Amino acid sequence: MIKTTVTYGLALAFGAFALRWLEYQYAVRTFSAEIYIVLIAVAFTVLGVWLARRLTPREAPTGFERNEQALGYLGVSDREYEVLTLLAEGLSNREIAERLFVSPNTVKTHLAHLYQKLAVSRRTQAISKAKELRLIR
Repeated sequence: MIKTTVTYGLALAFGAFALRWLEYQYAVRTFSAEIYIVLIAVAFTVLGVWLARRLTPREAPTGFERNEQALGYLGVSDREYEVLTLLAEGLSNREIAERLFVSPNTVKTHLAHLYQKLAVSRRTQAISKAKELRLIR
């Protein structure tokens, strides 16, 4: 009984293998150029990802240190710095005013002083410049 089961099992395995081999032969003849193009594309993609990971310098994550010298040089007050950090969080003038318990006009005044000190004219420029000077994260 075992011999018969093993014989049938081997015959079925050989038949499945033969069908797969024939299917592979058909696919290679029918789509040979496409298969080679895909294989080359995958190889170059893998190579590119590997090279990018190897050649890209990785900086160790360091803690953020605020540039106190730049703050002193620019003359940014503590309140203006608070406005700047809330500005970087994406808050509107009204939201900043509510958070700091001041009027929206006071926030506008602080922003005008910040724009002047940072030599910018827009909120996004102020945030970029502050990040560049390491005033905020």
